[in-house]
Amino acid sequence: MRRIDGVRPKTADAADAADAAEATEATEATKAPLYDRQRFRARISMPVSQLSVYFFLQVAVIITASQLVGRLAQRLGQPQVVGEMIAGVLLGPSLFGLLFPEAQRALFPKETLGMLYVGAQLGVGLYMFLVGTEFRSDHFKSRFKSAASVSAAGILVPFVLAFALAPFLKDIPGLFAERVRALEASLFLGAAIAITAFPMLARIIHERGLAGTSLGTLALTAGAVDDAVAWCILAIVLASFGGNWGGAYAAIGGGVAFALFMTLVGTRLLKRLASHARPDAPLPSSLLAFVLVLFALSAFAMDAIGIHAVFGGFLLGACLPRGALTQKLREQLQPFVVIFLLPMFFTYSGLNTRLSVLFEPGILLAAITILAASFCGKGVACWAAARMTGENNRDAMAIGALMNARGLMELIIINIGLQAGVILPGLFSILVLMAILSTLLATPLFNWVMRERRGTAAPTASIG
Repeated sequence: MRRIDGVRPKTADAADAADAAEATEATEATKAPLYDRQRFRARISMPVSQLSVYFFLQVAVIITASQLVGRLAQRLGQPQVVGEMIAGVLLGPSLFGLLFPEAQRALFPKETLGMLYVGAQLGVGLYMFLVGTEFRSDHFKSRFKSAASVSAAGILVPFVLAFALAPFLKDIPGLFAERVRALEASLFLGAAIAITAFPMLARIIHERGLAGTSLGTLALTAGAVDDAVAWCILAIVLASFGGNWGGAYAAIGGGVAFALFMTLVGTRLLKRLASHARPDAPLPSSLLAFVLVLFALSAFAMDAIGIHAVFGGFLLGACLPRGALTQKLREQLQPFVVIFLLPMFFTYSGLNTRLSVLFEPGILLAAITILAASFCGKGVACWAAARMTGENNRDAMAIGALMNARGLMELIIINIGLQAGVILPGLFSILVLMAILSTLLATPLFNWVMRERRGTAAPTASIG
């Protein structure tokens, strides 16, 4: 690797200051409007031809680390996606940068982070598009009343805890940006605690053959409602951040208008695509190209109005006609998205994660408080609500375990908050830890509950 001009050995304090400055610079660049990002590009001194040299090496290292740690996680009975999340953290300053700081900065110089960010956003946008293609409205109709109380508990309790904790957390340096108001801090923290790893929840339900059961339908419905509410509240926080309520109203109104157009008009228009897909043949290249253009335009529309591209991708996927079209899209896109693109997102998250900040007394206290609130406010609350609706204790525990997993959805929401300047690296690192721990515990707890429920040993489930 060629030496980058200006990279010199630094003391630990100087390295921390430099990393903080780089994170702030990257955040300012990604949250700036499209027309204002020229000022960021002007700071990049690395030749464009050299960016590809770094990119290919970075991708090779990222995929290798993700596969190795992911396979190790599977051997330990955990889903591969948990290992990939951990691999992203290990490549950042929490381990690789701690043990070999110069090598880590040489592999991931700040001039290349914008390129990695674009790959990460493409990956997470396409992933949410694929999640949308698996979204089923019939879950809402079958057990909506029973799931309403579980969903309400999974939303209301986290937000009550968030409103109680946010004033205290706002006074701790390194968690929230100074210009974040108490209401915005409370709403963001509530959304971060209330979010559920809905794609993972859906996958374990289907893998265990529970999709048509009372337990599976209840968990899927409650998880879908919780995630929908959390994403809507996040959109409000992003639109209102900065005090420009005119822009906030425009963003919220634009988002609502886009959602209504897609669900009322777009759904009928997109039905015509179904006739061009056959279950016994790959998608025609022209149809695949057309769907990807629609994805790019939907992501652009939501990003341009000030919300986020992932909303556009998810809405498009949810509105596509079910059947051969969505099945073939998943078959052709999912391997590339999951193996090649998503690890970039995990690594970009890991590069912004500094677990060493947890050793600071104020941050450590905040971490313990947030972790306790996240587990009690989601898992325990959903378990209690399920019991109150008449579910037996084992089924209620299974629902609590599934609803408590945050997984990739948590990483998406906190990356959006970091890029928008709502939260700082301290809170970002705490929430990354919460996402990993909650997902790590979900699989063994759910497997244990299901073994007890059936009275016999069951094969290990995989979330993710």
